[in-house]
Amino acid sequence: MITSLPLILGTAAAVARAAQPGAVEPVAAPMRNLTWGQLNFLHTTDTHGWLGGHFQEPQYSADWGDYVSFAHHMRKQADDKGSDLLLIDTGDRVEGNGLFDASSPKGLYQYDIYAQQDVDIICTGNHELYQHYSIEREHNTTLPNFKENYVASNLDYVDPETGKQSPMAQRFRRFKTKNQGLDIIAFGFLFDFTGNANNSAVQRVEDTVKEKWFLDVLKEKPDVFVVIGHVGLRMEEFEVIFKAMRQANWHTPITFFGGHAHVRDARKFDSMSVALASGRYMETIGWMSVDGLKKTGDVETQASPTFTRTYIDNNVLGMYHHTGLDESTFHTDKGRKVTEMIDSARKELELDRKFGCAPRDYWMSRARFNEDGNIYKLLMDEVFPDIIVNEDRRNQSRLAIMNTGGIRFDIFKGAFTRDTTYIVSPFVSEFRYIPDVPYKIASRIIGILNSGSRIWVNPLLQSDIFHVDDDAPPRSNKLMSAPEQQAHPELIKEAADYFMKKLAASSGRRGRRGRLAALEEPEYMAEPQRDGQMPLTSQPDLIAGYTTKDDFGDDGDDTVHEPLEFYYQANAFQSEINFPAYHKDKPENVDVVFIDFIQPWIIPALKFSGGDYSDKDVRKYMEGTFTSKFAEWVGENWQGDC
Repeated sequence: MITSLPLILGTAAAVARAAQPGAVEPVAAPMRNLTWGQLNFLHTTDTHGWLGGHFQEPQYSADWGDYVSFAHHMRKQADDKGSDLLLIDTGDRVEGNGLFDASSPKGLYQYDIYAQQDVDIICTGNHELYQHYSIEREHNTTLPNFKENYVASNLDYVDPETGKQSPMAQRFRRFKTKNQGLDIIAFGFLFDFTGNANNSAVQRVEDTVKEKWFLDVLKEKPDVFVVIGHVGLRMEEFEVIFKAMRQANWHTPITFFGGHAHVRDARKFDSMSVALASGRYMETIGWMSVDGLKKTGDVETQASPTFTRTYIDNNVLGMYHHTGLDESTFHTDKGRKVTEMIDSARKELELDRKFGCAPRDYWMSRARFNEDGNIYKLLMDEVFPDIIVNEDRRNQSRLAIMNTGGIRFDIFKGAFTRDTTYIVSPFVSEFRYIPDVPYKIASRIIGILNSGSRIWVNPLLQSDIFHVDDDAPPRSNKLMSAPEQQAHPELIKEAADYFMKKLAASSGRRGRRGRLAALEEPEYMAEPQRDGQMPLTSQPDLIAGYTTKDDFGDDGDDTVHEPLEFYYQANAFQSEINFPAYHKDKPENVDVVFIDFIQPWIIPALKFSGGDYSDKDVRKYMEGTFTSKFAEWVGENWQGDC
């Protein structure tokens, strides 16, 4: 029974107010308390510009100013308890919200706002590295803002004028905590990212852990190693780091803090090593506590340390509860100033300017693929036929293809604003095309893109077909999907199994009894797994939200929620545009139009389909980004009051 858990109703519900004007007010819900230890952490990751909080979701409506106030009070609690508190951030602070993407230059306001928080250990994500300008801002702005707190264990900066390559920041940081003098050695990693602009260089993690400097550091005897990284907890890179550290040092506790996967997750590597991932988009503030630490030089025998984790919903009611304060005592002068900075920036950028009114909710993963209410179905059926137009080739039949990972967030019923356009898709991606591809070849592309990873590594398919212009095999095609889905391997495997059976059937392969097996398409709904949704005993008036299961169990969320549904989505989707009216008639040739991000997969898919195409055949299809074209479409098609 829910009522048997140690839950407390969030306090001060009647007087709580969301920080940003126009944001919905938070809603009271049953709460779990935090567990304090000797060493405690607050963790953010993958904030992607959401420093203003969520305007349409009450459970995540606190802004960065509220977090500044929250951290201040939590540090005060640590001081009073004689324990220590460290703030961690593991990257992807850019791209994903109008506060960053709508300004010129991008991030004009965000960097100063973000820097108001006192982060103790910080590293880089892949989104800081896609564009030349964002790398420059990271090097010239974020690094000076956080100085010795910035750690870059496997990332270098390349001077655009001299070509000189040097560490983006220090490779590790060693320091002592404020109250107990705990000796900390911290590393800051990025996964093996290959899509970075040429003014940066990422070293593979497996190579970094063999470097002399890294091996020398592991010979030291700190009280705790802290490994932060823009790495999913279940990705191979953290496994590599853990094994390398344990080979050199068996006895020192290790705390890992990850990101990139956009999920709440906690992993136990061994009895002295635990990892935490804290979601995405300022929905979650992660909490970890460590108790039973032995300071260097202590000789008494002790058991392994104990770890706890909690995922804090980012709203002021929860912050009031965890600090024991209320609206009249919680907000600090600095926190209010940051809130004002955000509000001022939003007004300057006109982020509340309305383009149209969404007639309903459109979901990325809470509706089945290609069913009403699914955001990709909206794009396939209504948006793409209107916006994917090259006037010189308007009458040519075309297949328009985009990856599902190019969409970053749901659309809620109501006002669709300038901010919404960047929230849904913040990227500067444009459309490219290959003209006049035989339909029998082009029609196979979407199935190959959605095959699951196995079709790209199947021994029957490993041939010169994958050695395209750069003479290297393409990246795993699961990287085309949303990060949240990549954290659900059970869904990806199920989809891959189905596709491989379908491929065998279409090629005429028969089962042991000589008949083609009847294929039943799987449901593709997530089973409870790590960030999967756990059914709860019925409890009236719970707001929908995360119900996380991880290596610790299912009690990690600080707020009790009604569970959400999570459905598998394809890696990519396509529209057939200007096809013959009779559905059985197909054009002889089509233009293959695609978002530029997926070109590394399009070319191999064409080769696998029997086409002789390369990057040299690719042309620009039209002016404008998907983001700008979608905003125009909303303005023309979703008019009305809301």
